[in-house]
Amino acid sequence: MSFENLNLHPLILKAIIDSGYTTPTAIQEQAIPELLAGHDIMASAQTGTGKTAAFMLPALHRLATPSSVHSRGPRVLVLTPTRELALQVSESAAKYGKHLPRVRVVSILGGMPYPLQNKLLSQPVDILVATPGRLIDHIQRGRIDFSRLEMLVLDEADRMLDMGFIDDVERIASATPATRQTLLFSATLDSAIDNVAARLLKAPKRIQVAAQQARLDNIEQRLHYVDDLSHKNRLLDHLLRDLALKQAIVFTATKRDADTLADNLSAQGHEAAALHGDMNQRDRTRTLTKLRGGALRVLVATDVAARGIDVVGITHVINFDLPKFAEDYVHRIGRTGRAGASGIAVSFASGKDGITLKKIERFTGQRIESHVVPGLEPRFKPRTGTGGAPSVAHKRNRTWANDGGRSSTPNSANGNWDNSRSRSFGDNRTGTRSTAAGNTFRNSSAPGSHFRTK
Repeated sequence: MSFENLNLHPLILKAIIDSGYTTPTAIQEQAIPELLAGHDIMASAQTGTGKTAAFMLPALHRLATPSSVHSRGPRVLVLTPTRELALQVSESAAKYGKHLPRVRVVSILGGMPYPLQNKLLSQPVDILVATPGRLIDHIQRGRIDFSRLEMLVLDEADRMLDMGFIDDVERIASATPATRQTLLFSATLDSAIDNVAARLLKAPKRIQVAAQQARLDNIEQRLHYVDDLSHKNRLLDHLLRDLALKQAIVFTATKRDADTLADNLSAQGHEAAALHGDMNQRDRTRTLTKLRGGALRVLVATDVAARGIDVVGITHVINFDLPKFAEDYVHRIGRTGRAGASGIAVSFASGKDGITLKKIERFTGQRIESHVVPGLEPRFKPRTGTGGAPSVAHKRNRTWANDGGRSSTPNSANGNWDNSRSRSFGDNRTGTRSTAAGNTFRNSSAPGSHFRTK
C-alpha cells in the first residue's frame, strides 16, 4: 500500500512526499483508515513504528476542512507524558501540515514562562500538544476553550499511567466534548490500559502491531559484566573510543548520576552532555539541538528525559545502569536502529543484576549474549541462569556479594525514573511547580512550542 491509497488530503500527501516517505508503516496502514472513518482506536505501537504520523496525518486531514464552531480553542488535543515527546509531536505536525493554508500548533509544557504560554493561548489554536499537569493549570485558570475540540490523542498512555498522570488525563477528558474522537496509543495493551480505555473511548477499534521480538531484529544486543563502578567507567571509556560509534545515548539510573558521568566523560575528552528532568527547557533544547546537528557525540540521559528522542544518527545505546522495568529496556534501545538502520545496544550488569536480566530477556523473547573486552574482563562468573555467561573463563569466581559490597552505581536507586515515580518530568511537579512552557517561531523545525505553517 502507498500513502495515495489512504485517501489523505492532497496537500498532506505532498508534505509526506517532501519528507521522503512512500509506504506507510503497519500502524499507519491500519490506523489511518479507521481514524478517517471517525472511529475511536486503542493501538499498541512501539517507539520507532511511525505512530506519531499515524494519528497526526488524520488529524491534519480533519483540519483541512474549516470548523463550524467559532472559537479560539483547539480542534485537536494531544497529551504526552514528557516535554521532549510533546516537542517531537509538534514538529511532526509542522512538517506534515506545512502545505495546508493555516495550521497553528501550540505546545503547553513545563519549563518555560507562563506569560508566553498565556499569549499563545490567547490566539486561535488548531493543534494543542501538552503534558497533563501543565494543561490542568491552564484549564483551572480558564484559559482554554474546548468547545470546538474534535480529536483527543493519548500518546504513550502506558507511560502516563506509570507516571501517575491518568487522573489528570481523565479530568482533562471530562472537560472536552463528549462527541470527540479519542485515540489511545500505548506500548502494551494490558488490563490497566483496558480500564482507562473503557472510561474514555467509545467502541474503540483495537490495533496491535510490531511484536517486541520483530522490532529488535535490527539491534545487536550485547552484555558486559562489571565488577564495580571503576570497572564500569573504564569499560565505557573503551567503548566510546570505538570509531564505529558515531553517536550514543548512555542511560543512567538517576539525574545526579547523569550529571556526574557527563562531566567525567567530558574530562576524558568525549563530546558529552547530560539530559534530565532538572534541567531548564533552554538547556534541554540546546542539548537536543546539538545532538541532532551532530555536534554532540554522547548524550547521558535518564529514562524519562530521553522519551521521544528520535535521532537517526544514534548508532549505540549503552545501559550504564540497567533499567528497573523491562519495558524501559526496550524503549531505551529503541533509540538506535531508527528508520531501518542497524544499531548496537550494550548493557552493563553486575552479579546482582541476574533477576533484572531475566525479566528483560523474558519480555523481549531474546537472550542477550555476554561479551568480554580483552584487558577489561570481569573478575567473577555470573550465577547460573543470570542472563548469560561470560564468553571466556576466569580464574577468580567471586560473586558480587563477596566483592566487598561494592555497588555498580553511585546511587542505589538503580532503574528509577529520575529517582521518582511521580510527576518528575513532564510537568516538573516534583516538590514544587516550575515555571511554564511556550516558545514561538515560524516555519522552523527547531524545538519549541509554537509553529505556524503556511
